[in-house]
Amino acid sequence: MLHLLLILVLSYLIGAIPGSLWSGKLIYGVDVREHGSGNAGATNAFRVLGWKAGVIATVVDLGKGITAAGVIPYLIGMGVIPHWGLVPWELQTVVCLAAGVAAIVGHMFPIYARFEGGKGVNTAAGVLVAVTPVTTLIAIGIFLAVLIVFRYVSLASITAAVAFPSTVAIRRYLFDIGLDPSLLLAHRGNIRRLLNGTESRISSFRPARGMIGKDEL
Repeated sequence: MLHLLLILVLSYLIGAIPGSLWSGKLIYGVDVREHGSGNAGATNAFRVLGWKAGVIATVVDLGKGITAAGVIPYLIGMGVIPHWGLVPWELQTVVCLAAGVAAIVGHMFPIYARFEGGKGVNTAAGVLVAVTPVTTLIAIGIFLAVLIVFRYVSLASITAAVAFPSTVAIRRYLFDIGLDPSLLLAHRGNIRRLLNGTESRISSFRPARGMIGKDEL
């Protein structure tokens, strides 16, 4: 059990690394939580600071999920973790998913940033890439299609989150993973704005300059 606890703690600490917050402060000296939506996520980094900070935040967030679910459990070792009646491949999947959930919790409630984090979509995507890459690529394709057609990042994220377990069930890949309600809970504000018609849309797919101009930095 100590090995499992160590995996979860390390995964949380890795997930808690605030990519958008640190990239904004290091590059521009700006706290993204004080601008735009006030969210410490990659989407707000794109909107507030532009594509450079947004790309860095996205890469960091994806990397956190991949590291937590695809690296940490194997570094610590799963051989001494109680198998709970599971066969080896099932135990491996469960532990990797648990590590991924810990990383998502860390992203949403980071100890390094007053527990004010993002919504966990990119980190969750990283976890799924590590656990089930084929299904994740399908979900990413759906995300991009919805984003291009409707230009709502939140709608694309929610659609991809719903599409993933559906794809798992259809393809019978690994086992039927239920939808993580925390992702929808984190987007409750976006869902409300989508229903009210007040959610922000992407006006252009050209590299974003951000809301804060260079002359203001």
